[in-house]
Amino acid sequence: MPGLRLDLLIALFLLVFPLLSSRASFADPPGPMVDVEKPAPNVMTVGPAVDADSEHATEKPADAKPAPLQKKAAPVPEQPLAEPDVAGTATTTPAPNLDRPIPAVTTDASAAVDPDAPIIEQLRNLANGKFDHIIGSPHEKAAIEAFYSSRNYAPLWITDGKANARAKAAIAYLGSVSADGLDPTDYPVPDFASLTDPAALAEAEISLTTSVITYARHAQIGRVHWSRVSGDIFYDQSAPDPDKVLATMAEAKDVGEALNAYEPHAEAYLALKAKLVEIRGGQRGFDQALIPNGPPLKIGMRDERVPLLRSRLALANEGDTTTTYDKALADAVKKFQGTHELKPTGMLDAATLAALNRRQSDRRTDIIIANLERWRWMPHDLGATYVIVNLPDFTLRVVRQGQQVWMTKIVVGKPATPTPIMSAQMKSITINPTWNVPDSIAANEYLPLLQQQDPTILQRMGLQVSYNADGAIHLSQPPGEQNALGQLRFNFPNKFLVYQHDSNQKYLFAHDRRAESHGCMRVQNPVKYADVLLSLVRPGEGYTEDRIRRMFGYSEADVQFPTFIPVHLTYQTAFVDDEGKLEFREDIYGRDQALLAILKGNERKLADIPIQRKDSTIHRQLMAIPDNPRGGWGRGYGGGPNFFTRWFGGLSTPAVPIPRRPVPQHRAYYQ
Repeated sequence: MPGLRLDLLIALFLLVFPLLSSRASFADPPGPMVDVEKPAPNVMTVGPAVDADSEHATEKPADAKPAPLQKKAAPVPEQPLAEPDVAGTATTTPAPNLDRPIPAVTTDASAAVDPDAPIIEQLRNLANGKFDHIIGSPHEKAAIEAFYSSRNYAPLWITDGKANARAKAAIAYLGSVSADGLDPTDYPVPDFASLTDPAALAEAEISLTTSVITYARHAQIGRVHWSRVSGDIFYDQSAPDPDKVLATMAEAKDVGEALNAYEPHAEAYLALKAKLVEIRGGQRGFDQALIPNGPPLKIGMRDERVPLLRSRLALANEGDTTTTYDKALADAVKKFQGTHELKPTGMLDAATLAALNRRQSDRRTDIIIANLERWRWMPHDLGATYVIVNLPDFTLRVVRQGQQVWMTKIVVGKPATPTPIMSAQMKSITINPTWNVPDSIAANEYLPLLQQQDPTILQRMGLQVSYNADGAIHLSQPPGEQNALGQLRFNFPNKFLVYQHDSNQKYLFAHDRRAESHGCMRVQNPVKYADVLLSLVRPGEGYTEDRIRRMFGYSEADVQFPTFIPVHLTYQTAFVDDEGKLEFREDIYGRDQALLAILKGNERKLADIPIQRKDSTIHRQLMAIPDNPRGGWGRGYGGGPNFFTRWFGGLSTPAVPIPRRPVPQHRAYYQ
């Protein structure tokens, strides 16, 4: 028995020793080491297993019988070792034999070859100014750098060295912006398919990025900055942040929809946009047969050209063959003349005939483009309830939830003192308003008048004289029927000092062209206007037309709005009416002409950059002066022209002194 046990020990030694020697021969094994104190996997052991990590190893009992002797040592099976494939998915491959070194194995999927890695490396040069010749302002550069840095300079528009679906959608959308009256060449896009060089692809990436940012800015606040058109325009709209634009593109499921969201979506804008597409698509015939030459036509004349003229101006009814040049046709000709920079006489003369025979679609397209651009200047959210004034149409509308509540005629500023284009918040209505003469005008115009002429002149003009704390003269006209503002004023504070108010010159509302004021807007039916507004902001409080009229008197009272109403003063020379018809109006202030000159001229490249205009306090105060009040302010007392006649011309009515009435020195506020 002792001999047999010795034989077993020798056999076991011969079996294990080669394995231990092989493991010990690795001076610095590259792979994971096998603990030699533990049994190697799948290696046969004799007796109970011994846990080398346990506190006490289990000893083999003395009377344990030895295991049967193996005739031949079995080969050690190879263990599977996990290695990443090219796509980063673990696969099972045979491990190396223990008789040779184990190579190092990495499980990091990023070590696989990334086709965009060279592009990423090129984009890292953003901070070094490599792409400054593409990027615009320093602010834009900083935003683009921050965006790409936040994504470790991974491209937004490129995947696997090619334009991805996001890029293709953006390129397609930028190529179609002419539908909104914009020029696709302002937003250049790269041809990714022709590029293979990483540096060129990185430049194409940044080029598309800047085009998308530029488009979003133009769509949200305008291709031409309003300050370049006139000093009588003001909007406080902000361009979208470039980094937010790019973040939106990165997260968007539909890039086209995301880009379209920057354009206005007011119903009037969308209707006008549809007409632009319609005209360009030739769905309506604007290039009809030429109207023959002939003598000028006036109302009452007969001419064989009349049916063709009616057809051209969309007045013809089916089967209408009348040849009489009637008032309706003359009015249509007059409207056409107004929109084509012709003297609106209503007579068909040579100049009007030449304009009618020119290609009409081009001219109409330009006017629509100018109007779409002005829509982009405005707040894109007009408000749930708002007032909208169309200056060339001489109308005011109250809109609630997309539906027109009320409409009235208005009188707007003369071309010399145009009513501004802007948006503001209506905050109150003043009943029985006092008109306060701007202090500079009082000092420069009325004080010399008082000193040089009849000392009672201001009293006879209905003005009261007082003094400010600094001793400067202050003039005011007390409330009442004779007040230049009438008996109602609608207040929406703004930098131009204009407002809407009553009028004591009602005859002006019978005119078709009502550009007669000094800048403020006169409302045809101010009592109804007040009733409509107060029913919206103070419902259930009994502000009827009768109640408002009963409040008329000589005490100024303010009715405050608990909720402000946006007021949008717009300049729509092209719009779609309620019946879906495209309408055009005269460019009374030359705003179309100025805007189109910028879009077609040398200023175009810089047109989206605002310019500084020097504010004229006197000009603004002139705009706030009410129109000739009762009392003959249009003519100077003492035979000479006064301030009003020098600036605005006078009326033909003689001066009539206005008796003063006592005016309470308090003001009522309706909160």
